[in-house]
Amino acid sequence: MIVERHRVAVLVRDGVLPLELGLVHQLFGQARSPAGAPLYEVVSCAVRPGQVDTDADFAVTVAHGLDALATAGTVIVPASHTLDETRPGDGPVPAALAEAARRGARIASICTGAFVLAAAGLLDGRRATTHWLSCDRLAAMFPAVRVDAAVLYADEGDVLTSAGEAAGIDLCLHLIRRDHGAAVAGDLARRTVVPPHRDGGQAQYIARPVPETRTASTGPARAWALQHLDRPLTLAELAARASMSVRTFTRRFRQETGVSPQAWLTAQRVERARRLLEETDLPVDRIAGRAGFGTAASLRQHLQEAAGVSPTAYRATFRGR
Repeated sequence: MIVERHRVAVLVRDGVLPLELGLVHQLFGQARSPAGAPLYEVVSCAVRPGQVDTDADFAVTVAHGLDALATAGTVIVPASHTLDETRPGDGPVPAALAEAARRGARIASICTGAFVLAAAGLLDGRRATTHWLSCDRLAAMFPAVRVDAAVLYADEGDVLTSAGEAAGIDLCLHLIRRDHGAAVAGDLARRTVVPPHRDGGQAQYIARPVPETRTASTGPARAWALQHLDRPLTLAELAARASMSVRTFTRRFRQETGVSPQAWLTAQRVERARRLLEETDLPVDRIAGRAGFGTAASLRQHLQEAAGVSPTAYRATFRGR
């Protein structure tokens, strides 16, 4: 069976971060169907084709102009330290992004590329994120944007934003998971030697004073929880596993992962349910039990919130791809 490839256009601007440009090509370019067929076509484009400076000591040659956006299903805007937080509305780029969005393209940004999406009006009234060092500035420059400094990426359906450079990997894997399921994204992550899904958000990376005497971690409790997702897990039980009070455990958990224990547990259970729907023929109620949701109704509710579809629709889309 011939798999139609989804076209991804990477919008390159002066001062682009080479890591961000490269990771988009690496991840989407290497995504394969179970039969080994390429799933995406990735092209780079710029305001004018030709040489574009990076923020390193080399330039890149871009073959396509902004007309490449007209045929892209997804447009990704990497960061430019030269432009993003000083004049993101300059030139034809915001208008080109707005037109691509009107045409139905999915628009995403990495790091401070979110400033360009905001300048195009694509983030008004939406939740968005960027590097934690730049979140306050994004909120001040674009007050209509609901800035969330805690997450690694924000998915608003047809518009997505991600935090610092490495969060671009999380964003790309999330998009591939959305398009082709957890098995395809997980296989790509293993081949790229990155985690298929990182726990928590970027709050865990914000520098804070750490007392030298603090040695306890919630990591062992999280590892234990992953082995027992099929059973009810209480906050008190997890705290006891870490030899902490509930209050200390909750505070430490959020410091280490960027989310609450309940939000983390729900995300892990949704991920397990996705894999079971893709890889087994188990009925939905059995999957709900194995993932720790208890009932099929609870699984349906949480999967709908996370993926926008029912378990039956998810399985029909991704089973056997």
